[in-house]
Amino acid sequence: MATRYWIAALPVADDNVAAGKTALWARLQDAISRHSFDTPLYRFTVPDLRPGTLDSLLALSDDLVKSNIFIEGVSHKIRRQIEDLERAGGVEPGTLTVDGVPVDSYLTRFVWDEGKYPVNAPLKETVASIQSQVAKIEDDMKVRVAEYGNVKSQLGTINRKQTGSLAVRDLSNLIKPEDMVTSEHLVTLLSIVPKYSQKDWLSSYESLDTFVVPRSSKKLYEDNEYALYTVTLFAKVVDNFKVHAREKGFQIRDFEYSPEAQESRKQELEKLLQDQEVMRTSLLQWCYASYSEVFSSWMHFSAVRVFVESILRYGLPARFLSVVLAPSTKSEKKVRNILEGLCGNANSSYWRSEDDVGMAAGLGGETESHPYVSFTINFV
Repeated sequence: MATRYWIAALPVADDNVAAGKTALWARLQDAISRHSFDTPLYRFTVPDLRPGTLDSLLALSDDLVKSNIFIEGVSHKIRRQIEDLERAGGVEPGTLTVDGVPVDSYLTRFVWDEGKYPVNAPLKETVASIQSQVAKIEDDMKVRVAEYGNVKSQLGTINRKQTGSLAVRDLSNLIKPEDMVTSEHLVTLLSIVPKYSQKDWLSSYESLDTFVVPRSSKKLYEDNEYALYTVTLFAKVVDNFKVHAREKGFQIRDFEYSPEAQESRKQELEKLLQDQEVMRTSLLQWCYASYSEVFSSWMHFSAVRVFVESILRYGLPARFLSVVLAPSTKSEKKVRNILEGLCGNANSSYWRSEDDVGMAAGLGGETESHPYVSFTINFV
Protein backbone atom coordinates (compact mmCIF):
# COMPACT_ATOMS: atom_id res chain seq x y z
CA MET A 1 0.00 0.00 0.00
CA ALA A 2 1.29 3.42 -0.95
CA THR A 3 1.47 5.96 1.87
CA ARG A 4 1.87 9.07 -0.27
CA TYR A 5 -0.67 10.22 -2.84
CA TRP A 6 -1.26 13.25 -5.02
CA ILE A 7 -4.68 14.78 -5.49
CA ALA A 8 -4.70 16.84 -8.68
CA ALA A 9 -7.30 18.74 -10.69
CA LEU A 10 -6.99 19.51 -14.40
CA PRO A 11 -9.06 22.10 -16.28
CA VAL A 12 -11.79 20.91 -18.64
CA ALA A 13 -11.99 23.12 -21.74
CA ASP A 14 -15.13 21.59 -23.29
CA ASP A 15 -18.40 23.43 -22.60
CA ASN A 16 -19.98 20.01 -22.26
CA VAL A 17 -18.37 19.32 -18.89
CA ALA A 18 -19.34 15.65 -18.64
CA ALA A 19 -18.02 14.85 -22.13
CA GLY A 20 -14.92 16.95 -21.52
CA LYS A 21 -14.15 15.09 -18.28
CA THR A 22 -14.56 11.73 -20.00
CA ALA A 23 -12.22 12.73 -22.84
CA LEU A 24 -9.62 14.23 -20.48
CA TRP A 25 -9.73 11.14 -18.26
CA ALA A 26 -9.12 8.91 -21.27
CA ARG A 27 -6.15 11.06 -22.38
CA LEU A 28 -4.69 10.98 -18.86
CA GLN A 29 -5.08 7.21 -18.59
CA ASP A 30 -3.41 6.74 -21.97
CA ALA A 31 -0.49 9.05 -21.10
CA ILE A 32 0.10 7.39 -17.73
CA SER A 33 -0.03 3.87 -19.20
CA ARG A 34 2.47 4.80 -21.92
CA HIS A 35 4.94 6.91 -19.93
CA SER A 36 4.49 5.91 -16.29
CA PHE A 37 2.68 2.58 -16.29
CA ASP A 38 3.61 1.82 -12.67
CA THR A 39 1.71 4.85 -11.35
CA PRO A 40 -1.71 3.99 -9.85
CA LEU A 41 -4.39 6.38 -11.14
CA TYR A 42 -7.95 6.88 -9.89
CA ARG A 43 -10.82 9.32 -10.29
CA PHE A 44 -11.45 11.55 -7.26
CA THR A 45 -15.09 12.49 -7.51
CA VAL A 46 -15.91 15.92 -6.13
CA PRO A 47 -19.61 16.81 -6.03
CA ASP A 48 -21.06 20.07 -7.30
CA LEU A 49 -20.59 22.03 -4.10
CA ARG A 50 -22.01 25.46 -3.45
CA PRO A 51 -19.21 27.86 -4.48
CA GLY A 52 -20.64 31.10 -3.14
CA THR A 53 -18.92 34.31 -4.20
CA LEU A 54 -15.34 34.70 -5.31
CA ASP A 55 -14.66 36.84 -2.24
CA SER A 56 -15.95 34.09 0.05
CA LEU A 57 -13.73 31.56 -1.71
CA LEU A 58 -10.70 33.82 -1.34
CA ALA A 59 -11.45 34.30 2.36
CA LEU A 60 -11.89 30.54 2.85
CA SER A 61 -8.69 29.72 0.98
CA ASP A 62 -6.65 31.62 3.57
CA ASP A 63 -7.56 28.99 6.18
CA LEU A 64 -7.43 25.87 4.03
CA VAL A 65 -3.72 25.09 4.37
CA LYS A 66 -3.64 25.72 8.13
CA SER A 67 -6.75 23.63 8.62
CA ASN A 68 -5.31 20.82 6.54
CA ILE A 69 -2.13 20.79 8.63
CA PHE A 70 -4.26 20.51 11.77
CA ILE A 71 -6.49 17.71 10.46
CA GLU A 72 -3.57 15.78 8.99
CA GLY A 73 -1.68 16.19 12.27
CA VAL A 74 -4.55 14.73 14.31
CA SER A 75 -4.76 11.81 11.88
CA HIS A 76 -1.05 11.09 12.35
CA LYS A 77 -1.30 11.43 16.14
CA ILE A 78 -4.03 8.82 16.33
CA ARG A 79 -2.17 6.52 13.95
CA ARG A 80 1.00 6.73 16.09
CA GLN A 81 -1.07 6.11 19.22
CA ILE A 82 -2.53 2.99 17.61
CA GLU A 83 0.96 1.73 16.76
CA ASP A 84 2.14 2.34 20.35
CA LEU A 85 -0.88 0.56 21.85
CA GLU A 86 -0.55 -2.40 19.49
CA ARG A 87 3.15 -2.65 20.34
CA ALA A 88 2.40 -2.45 24.08
CA GLY A 89 -0.09 -5.30 23.69
CA GLY A 90 2.36 -7.43 21.74
CA VAL A 91 -0.01 -7.71 18.79
CA GLU A 92 0.72 -7.45 15.09
CA PRO A 93 -0.27 -4.08 13.56
CA GLY A 94 -3.73 -4.28 12.05
CA THR A 95 -4.98 -2.76 8.81
CA LEU A 96 -6.55 0.62 9.45
CA THR A 97 -9.97 1.00 7.89
CA VAL A 98 -12.53 3.71 7.20
CA ASP A 99 -16.16 2.59 7.04
CA GLY A 100 -14.93 -0.99 6.78
CA VAL A 101 -12.48 -0.51 3.89
CA PRO A 102 -8.69 0.05 4.00
CA VAL A 103 -7.68 3.72 4.12
CA ASP A 104 -6.06 3.65 0.68
CA SER A 105 -9.23 2.19 -0.84
CA TYR A 106 -11.33 4.85 0.89
CA LEU A 107 -9.24 7.54 -0.78
CA THR A 108 -9.10 5.94 -4.22
CA ARG A 109 -12.85 5.15 -4.18
CA PHE A 110 -13.91 8.28 -2.37
CA VAL A 111 -17.64 9.04 -2.31
CA TRP A 112 -18.96 12.24 -0.77
CA ASP A 113 -21.23 11.64 2.25
CA GLU A 114 -24.26 13.77 1.38
CA GLY A 115 -26.03 12.87 4.61
CA LYS A 116 -23.19 14.17 6.74
CA TYR A 117 -22.15 17.12 4.58
CA PRO A 118 -25.00 18.49 2.41
CA VAL A 119 -23.59 19.64 -0.91
CA ASN A 120 -25.75 22.76 -0.95
CA ALA A 121 -24.45 23.95 2.42
CA PRO A 122 -22.10 26.97 2.36
CA LEU A 123 -18.50 25.78 2.08
CA LYS A 124 -17.55 27.79 5.14
CA GLU A 125 -20.07 25.80 7.19
CA THR A 126 -18.82 22.48 5.81
CA VAL A 127 -15.21 23.34 6.65
CA ALA A 128 -16.19 24.58 10.12
CA SER A 129 -18.13 21.36 10.76
CA ILE A 130 -15.12 19.24 9.78
CA GLN A 131 -12.77 21.31 11.94
CA SER A 132 -15.12 21.10 14.91
CA GLN A 133 -15.47 17.31 14.66
CA VAL A 134 -11.71 16.78 14.42
CA ALA A 135 -10.99 19.23 17.26
CA LYS A 136 -13.47 17.41 19.51
CA ILE A 137 -11.80 14.07 18.75
CA GLU A 138 -8.38 15.54 19.49
CA ASP A 139 -9.59 16.92 22.84
CA ASP A 140 -11.14 13.57 23.71
CA MET A 141 -7.93 11.78 22.79
CA LYS A 142 -5.88 14.03 25.09
CA VAL A 143 -8.11 13.11 28.04
CA ARG A 144 -8.08 9.37 27.28
CA VAL A 145 -4.33 9.24 26.67
CA ALA A 146 -3.70 11.18 29.90
CA GLU A 147 -5.81 8.69 31.89
CA TYR A 148 -3.97 5.76 30.34
CA GLY A 149 -0.64 7.50 30.91
CA ASN A 150 -1.48 8.03 34.58
CA VAL A 151 -1.93 4.28 35.12
CA LYS A 152 1.28 3.58 33.20
CA SER A 153 3.08 6.13 35.36
CA GLN A 154 1.85 4.48 38.56
CA LEU A 155 3.03 1.11 37.28
CA GLY A 156 6.34 2.63 36.28
CA THR A 157 6.81 3.99 39.79
CA ILE A 158 6.06 0.57 41.30
CA ASN A 159 8.39 -1.16 38.84
CA ARG A 160 11.18 1.27 39.65
CA LYS A 161 10.68 0.47 43.33
CA GLN A 162 10.80 -3.22 42.50
CA THR A 163 13.83 -3.10 40.23
CA GLY A 164 15.80 0.02 41.21
CA SER A 165 18.93 0.03 43.30
CA LEU A 166 18.78 -1.10 46.92
CA ALA A 167 19.05 2.53 48.01
CA VAL A 168 15.52 3.28 46.72
CA ARG A 169 13.70 0.07 45.81
CA ASP A 170 11.00 -1.71 47.78
CA LEU A 171 12.67 -4.29 50.00
CA SER A 172 9.60 -6.29 51.04
CA ASN A 173 10.06 -9.02 48.41
CA LEU A 174 13.68 -9.54 49.51
CA ILE A 175 12.95 -10.09 53.19
CA LYS A 176 11.72 -13.30 54.83
CA PRO A 177 10.16 -13.50 58.28
CA GLU A 178 13.15 -15.40 59.66
CA ASP A 179 15.48 -12.57 58.59
CA MET A 180 13.94 -10.18 61.10
CA VAL A 181 14.31 -10.39 64.87
CA THR A 182 11.78 -8.41 66.86
CA SER A 183 11.38 -8.72 70.60
CA GLU A 184 10.86 -6.55 73.64
CA HIS A 185 14.50 -5.47 73.60
CA LEU A 186 15.99 -6.52 70.25
CA VAL A 187 15.39 -5.22 66.75
CA THR A 188 16.81 -6.00 63.29
CA LEU A 189 17.84 -3.16 60.99
CA LEU A 190 18.55 -3.27 57.27
CA SER A 191 21.79 -1.68 56.10
CA ILE A 192 22.52 -0.68 52.51
CA VAL A 193 26.25 -1.12 52.03
CA PRO A 194 28.16 0.08 48.96
CA LYS A 195 29.22 -2.99 47.01
CA TYR A 196 32.92 -2.32 47.45
CA SER A 197 32.62 -1.44 51.16
CA GLN A 198 31.32 -4.81 52.33
CA LYS A 199 34.57 -5.77 54.06
CA ASP A 200 34.51 -2.48 55.89
CA TRP A 201 30.95 -3.14 57.03
CA LEU A 202 31.67 -6.66 58.25
CA SER A 203 34.72 -5.52 60.18
CA SER A 204 33.10 -2.46 61.75
CA TYR A 205 29.37 -2.91 62.29
CA GLU A 206 29.84 -4.53 65.73
CA SER A 207 31.79 -1.51 66.93
CA LEU A 208 29.30 1.11 65.74
CA ASP A 209 27.60 0.80 69.14
CA THR A 210 28.10 -1.16 72.36
CA PHE A 211 24.79 -2.96 72.20
CA VAL A 212 25.13 -4.67 68.77
CA VAL A 213 24.63 -8.43 68.77
CA PRO A 214 27.93 -10.00 67.64
CA ARG A 215 27.97 -11.87 64.31
CA SER A 216 24.34 -10.91 63.72
CA SER A 217 24.85 -9.38 60.26
CA LYS A 218 23.77 -11.44 57.27
CA LYS A 219 23.82 -10.54 53.58
CA LEU A 220 20.40 -10.95 51.96
CA TYR A 221 20.87 -9.50 48.47
CA GLU A 222 23.35 -7.72 46.22
CA ASP A 223 22.88 -5.63 43.08
CA ASN A 224 25.32 -3.74 40.85
CA GLU A 225 25.82 -0.95 43.38
CA TYR A 226 24.89 -2.11 46.88
CA ALA A 227 24.55 -5.09 49.20
CA LEU A 228 21.72 -5.56 51.68
CA TYR A 229 22.73 -6.66 55.19
CA THR A 230 20.80 -7.25 58.38
CA VAL A 231 22.12 -6.31 61.80
CA THR A 232 20.49 -7.01 65.19
CA LEU A 233 20.91 -4.73 68.19
CA PHE A 234 19.15 -3.45 71.26
CA ALA A 235 16.23 -1.19 70.44
CA LYS A 236 17.42 1.54 72.82
CA VAL A 237 20.54 2.29 70.70
CA VAL A 238 18.91 2.34 67.23
CA ASP A 239 19.20 6.11 66.81
CA ASN A 240 22.87 6.20 67.82
CA PHE A 241 23.65 3.25 65.55
CA LYS A 242 22.02 5.00 62.56
CA VAL A 243 24.12 8.11 63.13
CA HIS A 244 27.38 6.14 63.38
CA ALA A 245 26.48 4.01 60.35
CA ARG A 246 25.74 7.10 58.27
CA GLU A 247 29.11 8.58 59.24
CA LYS A 248 30.74 5.45 57.81
CA GLY A 249 28.78 5.67 54.56
CA PHE A 250 26.18 3.00 55.35
CA GLN A 251 22.47 3.71 54.85
CA ILE A 252 19.98 2.24 57.31
CA ARG A 253 16.66 1.71 55.55
CA ASP A 254 13.51 2.09 57.58
CA PHE A 255 11.57 -1.14 57.22
CA GLU A 256 8.84 -2.92 59.10
CA TYR A 257 8.05 -6.43 58.02
CA SER A 258 4.32 -6.79 57.42
CA PRO A 259 2.82 -9.69 55.46
CA GLU A 260 -0.44 -7.74 55.26
CA ALA A 261 1.25 -4.69 53.72
CA GLN A 262 3.17 -6.92 51.30
CA GLU A 263 -0.06 -8.62 50.19
CA SER A 264 -1.73 -5.24 49.82
CA ARG A 265 1.06 -4.01 47.55
CA LYS A 266 0.81 -7.20 45.52
CA GLN A 267 -2.93 -6.72 45.04
CA GLU A 268 -2.41 -3.08 44.12
CA LEU A 269 0.08 -4.08 41.44
CA GLU A 270 -2.24 -6.74 40.04
CA LYS A 271 -5.13 -4.27 39.93
CA LEU A 272 -3.03 -1.66 38.16
CA LEU A 273 -1.89 -4.24 35.60
CA GLN A 274 -5.50 -5.21 34.97
CA ASP A 275 -6.57 -1.56 34.76
CA GLN A 276 -3.77 -0.82 32.31
CA GLU A 277 -4.77 -3.66 30.00
CA VAL A 278 -8.46 -2.74 30.15
CA MET A 279 -7.63 0.91 29.40
CA ARG A 280 -5.17 -0.06 26.64
CA THR A 281 -7.79 -2.21 24.92
CA SER A 282 -10.50 0.43 25.33
CA LEU A 283 -8.22 3.23 24.09
CA LEU A 284 -7.11 1.13 21.12
CA GLN A 285 -10.71 0.48 20.05
CA TRP A 286 -11.50 4.17 20.45
CA CYS A 287 -8.46 5.08 18.34
CA TYR A 288 -9.52 2.69 15.57
CA ALA A 289 -12.97 4.29 15.43
CA SER A 290 -11.64 7.85 15.77
CA TYR A 291 -8.99 7.34 13.09
CA SER A 292 -11.75 6.24 10.74
CA GLU A 293 -13.75 9.36 11.60
CA VAL A 294 -10.81 11.75 11.23
CA PHE A 295 -9.57 10.19 8.00
CA SER A 296 -13.05 10.41 6.49
CA SER A 297 -13.26 14.06 7.56
CA TRP A 298 -9.81 14.68 6.07
CA MET A 299 -10.82 13.27 2.68
CA HIS A 300 -14.01 15.36 2.63
CA PHE A 301 -11.91 18.38 3.53
CA SER A 302 -9.53 17.49 0.67
CA ALA A 303 -12.48 17.42 -1.70
CA VAL A 304 -13.42 20.93 -0.56
CA ARG A 305 -9.82 22.05 -1.15
CA VAL A 306 -9.85 20.66 -4.68
CA PHE A 307 -13.12 22.43 -5.39
CA VAL A 308 -12.07 25.80 -3.94
CA GLU A 309 -8.62 25.83 -5.51
CA SER A 310 -9.96 24.73 -8.90
CA ILE A 311 -12.53 27.54 -8.91
CA LEU A 312 -9.89 30.08 -7.95
CA ARG A 313 -7.50 28.80 -10.60
CA TYR A 314 -9.82 27.91 -13.47
CA GLY A 315 -12.80 30.17 -12.75
CA LEU A 316 -16.56 29.64 -12.71
CA PRO A 317 -18.51 27.58 -13.55
CA ALA A 318 -16.68 24.59 -12.05
CA ARG A 319 -15.09 22.65 -14.90
CA PHE A 320 -12.28 20.36 -13.79
CA LEU A 321 -11.28 16.71 -13.55
CA SER A 322 -9.93 15.65 -10.16
CA VAL A 323 -7.79 12.54 -9.80
CA VAL A 324 -5.66 10.62 -7.31
CA LEU A 325 -2.19 9.36 -8.25
CA ALA A 326 0.51 7.49 -6.36
CA PRO A 327 3.72 7.92 -8.38
CA SER A 328 6.96 6.40 -7.22
CA THR A 329 9.81 8.79 -6.51
CA LYS A 330 11.50 7.96 -9.82
CA SER A 331 8.25 8.57 -11.74
CA GLU A 332 7.31 11.92 -10.19
CA LYS A 333 8.93 14.07 -12.86
CA LYS A 334 7.29 12.09 -15.68
CA VAL A 335 3.88 12.36 -14.05
CA ARG A 336 4.30 16.10 -13.47
CA ASN A 337 5.12 16.55 -17.15
CA ILE A 338 2.05 14.53 -18.16
CA LEU A 339 -0.24 16.60 -15.94
CA GLU A 340 1.27 19.85 -17.19
CA GLY A 341 0.90 18.76 -20.78
CA LEU A 342 -2.81 18.09 -20.31
CA CYS A 343 -3.42 21.55 -18.90
CA GLY A 344 -3.06 23.17 -22.31
CA ASN A 345 -3.13 26.94 -22.12
CA ALA A 346 -6.11 27.05 -19.78
CA ASN A 347 -5.43 29.47 -16.97
CA SER A 348 -7.64 31.06 -14.43
CA SER A 349 -8.54 34.65 -15.21
CA TYR A 350 -7.96 35.24 -11.51
CA TRP A 351 -4.31 34.16 -11.49
CA ARG A 352 -2.26 36.02 -14.08
CA SER A 353 1.01 37.28 -12.69
CA GLU A 354 3.86 35.08 -11.49
CA ASP A 355 3.15 36.16 -7.92
CA ASP A 356 -0.50 35.19 -8.27
CA VAL A 357 0.40 31.80 -9.71
CA GLY A 358 2.70 31.26 -6.74
CA MET A 359 -0.15 32.20 -4.46
CA ALA A 360 -2.43 29.69 -6.13
CA ALA A 361 0.16 26.96 -5.69
CA GLY A 362 0.58 28.01 -2.11
CA LEU A 363 -3.08 27.33 -1.49
CA GLY A 364 -2.33 23.69 -2.05
CA GLY A 365 0.45 23.73 0.49
CA GLU A 366 3.02 22.71 -2.12
CA THR A 367 6.46 24.28 -2.32
CA GLU A 368 6.48 23.98 -6.13
CA SER A 369 4.26 25.94 -8.49
CA HIS A 370 2.31 23.94 -11.08
CA PRO A 371 -0.14 25.11 -13.76
CA TYR A 372 -2.78 22.84 -12.23
CA VAL A 373 -4.18 22.21 -8.75
CA SER A 374 -2.11 19.69 -6.80
CA PHE A 375 -1.44 18.74 -3.21
CA THR A 376 -0.06 15.74 -1.36
CA ILE A 377 -1.76 13.34 1.05
CA ASN A 378 0.65 11.60 3.43
CA PHE A 379 -0.83 8.69 5.37
CA VAL A 380 2.09 8.54 7.82
